[in-house]
Amino acid sequence: MAAVGNREVLAITGVSTGLGLAMVNWYISKGHLVLGCARSAQKINQLNEEFCKGGKPKQFSVVDILNEADVKRWSQDVISSFGAPTFLLNNASIINSNACLWQISGEEFNSVIDVNIKGTTNVIRHFVPEMIKAGKGVVVNFSSGWGRSVAAHKAPYCASKWAIEGLSKAMALELPIPLTCVPLNPGVINTPMLETTFGKQGAAMYRSPEEWARDACPFILSIDHSQNGMSLTAP
Repeated sequence: MAAVGNREVLAITGVSTGLGLAMVNWYISKGHLVLGCARSAQKINQLNEEFCKGGKPKQFSVVDILNEADVKRWSQDVISSFGAPTFLLNNASIINSNACLWQISGEEFNSVIDVNIKGTTNVIRHFVPEMIKAGKGVVVNFSSGWGRSVAAHKAPYCASKWAIEGLSKAMALELPIPLTCVPLNPGVINTPMLETTFGKQGAAMYRSPEEWARDACPFILSIDHSQNGMSLTAP
């Protein structure tokens, strides 16, 4: 199954909370087909109960994007049931605690790098070949303002998002036309991740994921090959 008319097929990682969940709700509300994954079995079950009633195929899967076998299984399930996605949104990521680089443990540093870079690459590895076979598709790798600038106490996260920028731009050169890859800075949004940085009171100064989705989701659907490799920022 491919996009029918204006109906897109979107594979989205990290759909249990924050921007991922907001994108699921917005895209489905507009009639698009969303296939999502997250690590939380509870959240995934809730999404399937809400959106996949009446014997419909399950659209949401429990996946640890660091586990390549998980990602491979998810991609095979998606492609066999729904076809290659027209949009692949690599949204899942984590952030380190507020600390100087030398105070961050090797374990925490590795977790940020592994999820944000290696996890994203695992998803690309198992979806993009099928998108190439289909002859179309847009890959959006979620970056950050801190993938183009830096902040004290966030060195591992900054490093991971600078890597996403470079990875995306290089991959854009490798894709056959008209496939497209871009790094996207979503902006600053009041998410659980932002709370870990600014606290609840500080994060509350920014717009909600639902408010963000109203502007950002249609913007994402407008991305095409004319923007291939560009560093984009959501409205």
